[in-house]
Amino acid sequence: MIQPLNHHPAFELRDVAVRYPRAAALDGVSVTINPGERVGFVGPSGAGKTTLLRILNGTVRATAGSVRADGDLIHTLSPAQLRALRGRIGFVHQDLSLVPNLRVIQNVLTGRLGSRSLLGSVKSMLFTSRGEAIDIHAILDRVGIAEKLYERTDRLSGGQQQRVAIARALYQRPVALLADEPVSSVDPARAKDTVALLTDIAQSERLTLCMSLHNLELARAHFPRLIGLRRGRIVFDRPTGDIKDDEFKELYRLDKSELLADAPVNGNGNGHGHGHSADADAPVIAPMVARVIAPIAAPLDAGGPA
Repeated sequence: MIQPLNHHPAFELRDVAVRYPRAAALDGVSVTINPGERVGFVGPSGAGKTTLLRILNGTVRATAGSVRADGDLIHTLSPAQLRALRGRIGFVHQDLSLVPNLRVIQNVLTGRLGSRSLLGSVKSMLFTSRGEAIDIHAILDRVGIAEKLYERTDRLSGGQQQRVAIARALYQRPVALLADEPVSSVDPARAKDTVALLTDIAQSERLTLCMSLHNLELARAHFPRLIGLRRGRIVFDRPTGDIKDDEFKELYRLDKSELLADAPVNGNGNGHGHGHSADADAPVIAPMVARVIAPIAAPLDAGGPA
């Protein structure tokens, strides 16, 4: 694990707003998250949970207020500095953002694409060094799928693909992990297992963990602190044990106008647009790399694992 560069809060937001022509995804949000904290974001669809996660790594820019990550004022960073910051923040996407026709080892390698050129990325994927393979095997072992190192990703189950996405984020050697509804597409048993895995890793590695969740039972069981969002505003931000059942019920009680409204998308709240962290650049560069190496890698599939 890479240690934080200083003793600042991991994330600090002051009066942050994110406004779009038709709606505000966030409005007047102030929050401080300290290094090593595990914080769950809860609230109905369109409440602003995804936007808040993307604000934390600079994927979405605030239209008002200030955002600091590890002491850095994000809007003042140069593109290179912002890229370096995102390299320290792992992101597990709701849709996983894996390249299906790549092997597991190659998808995990994309976690560091943000720090490499396209040529360097292609070279790493085609001629993975022994050291890289050993590191990735150890991470896959940590998430329980070490034997899938050379398996094609599209041949894995949904739960296994989730773990590849987690491994990719861990391969960044991050100081913080952000996870956007990472268990929305799996059954309850696998959801519980995945959330437990992420929180255990964060605790053992002393990583800051911020995760958006719809499942209140999981949020209450695994996160010491919960931030409740609704209509882009913070409704509560307290230790989990101090939040009453009635407050959770009120958070999810939608009026008729809210039920009929479309949930924001593509960075406008809790939609399905991609928040790109270092793996920020992985969803952009990985498909390009996949197109380059696919004709070369295809013969390997006919003969089994490399």
